[in-house]
Amino acid sequence: MKGAKLLFGAALAVGAFVGAGVVLWRAKEPVRAPTEIHAGTGPVIYYRDPDGPFYSAEPKKNAAGNDYVAVRASEDVSFEDKLAAPGHQESRGRRIRYYRNPMGLPDTSPVPKKDPMGMDYVPVYEDETQDASTVVISATKLQKTGVRSEPVQRRMIAVPVRASGRVDFDPRRMSVVSLRFEGFVESVEKFAEGDYVRKGQPLMRIYGPDLSNAAAEYVAVLNAHSSARIEGARRRLVNLGLDDAMIAAIARSRRVPRVITWPAPQDGHVIERKALSGMRAAPGEMLFRIVDHSVVWVLADIPERDVESVAAGQTAIIRARSYPDRPIKGRVALIYPHLNMETRTARLRIELPNTDDLLLGDMYADVEIETGGKGKVLAAPESAIIDAGKRQVVLLDKGEGRFEPRQVKIGRHGDGYAEIKSGVAEGDRVVTSANFLIDAESNLKAALEALDHGEAGK
Repeated sequence: MKGAKLLFGAALAVGAFVGAGVVLWRAKEPVRAPTEIHAGTGPVIYYRDPDGPFYSAEPKKNAAGNDYVAVRASEDVSFEDKLAAPGHQESRGRRIRYYRNPMGLPDTSPVPKKDPMGMDYVPVYEDETQDASTVVISATKLQKTGVRSEPVQRRMIAVPVRASGRVDFDPRRMSVVSLRFEGFVESVEKFAEGDYVRKGQPLMRIYGPDLSNAAAEYVAVLNAHSSARIEGARRRLVNLGLDDAMIAAIARSRRVPRVITWPAPQDGHVIERKALSGMRAAPGEMLFRIVDHSVVWVLADIPERDVESVAAGQTAIIRARSYPDRPIKGRVALIYPHLNMETRTARLRIELPNTDDLLLGDMYADVEIETGGKGKVLAAPESAIIDAGKRQVVLLDKGEGRFEPRQVKIGRHGDGYAEIKSGVAEGDRVVTSANFLIDAESNLKAALEALDHGEAGK
């Protein structure tokens, strides 16, 4: 009775909305006797006044003495789209094969019937079962489920490889200052570790007995105008480490210098200094180490599975952890020819300009390598892919509520898209949302088809 009262309240609301229309309709149509009204099915849910928009939860009479008409479940007002009757114009000329349970249960009937809840079984036509792979969804259900589709197109797919790296110096831009003879450091310029020097700038003054003897021989040959011996004497000075500028200075003065001013061999920062005033320097001993930081390396380790995607010449974006908002673009120069056995990673060498000397030695950086191909590939949104493990499926939108599952072969992923190697063609529309609901409908249809064939074989 409580449920009947609730339905009665809803009926009153509907009656208030359509009351005026009912009164006009009653003015044009003759009042039919209760025996003329088509008998509904299902339980009585309320009673309505045959002469006006009035309703009751219990049997009663109206002011004219006429009995209220019982309204059963099949006659109740519904705002849902009702399925067309077998003789409807849309189904005219179509032959019904069987009727299926409206709730999706594996139950079919060769004749129209209702389920225990009073719902009509849904007709399945022969033209719907001819293509077992096609699923037909009503327009109302499509709107309610929010089905959307998008065409398959050719596009660039960027698949970045990300790794952590470490800034290192380019050894080709590093110099060591040492002597080729035994000498003594007369004095050292006021350079310390970290200072920047330019090529040719004096670093220290050196005295060496062997150097003085070679310089004296060179001056004597020049004064004697012995052209045959000049080249030999000059070659000895070159072998001792003197450059052309220092040799030219000796030739101009025609004097043997007591000490030689030793210049910086290149531009760069002094990262190591061992030279001290008055010290004895052995041949080959490192006195200064100078590094040019204008170009640096970033050494990054990538997983073994990503080695195939990376190649020399690809662009790499470097973000130092000290400057995450200042990306620097570099280039993959080398993939080292061996793996780290413990971490199963491959090392990359990335060369990049050190703008404003931001990158410091041994600084950590995040590396992103653009490994996408240069050409466009056929791609679909990743949301369109239904991954079943051993196979991947998309749902083709064939229009008019018809959908077809299609198995595809997937390539690389990137930017929310997946490469489609086979299975669909360019321009095919694939479902990108609510595809799992359609897939469930497809599986249900396949089960009903199998059930129908099984019953037919009995």
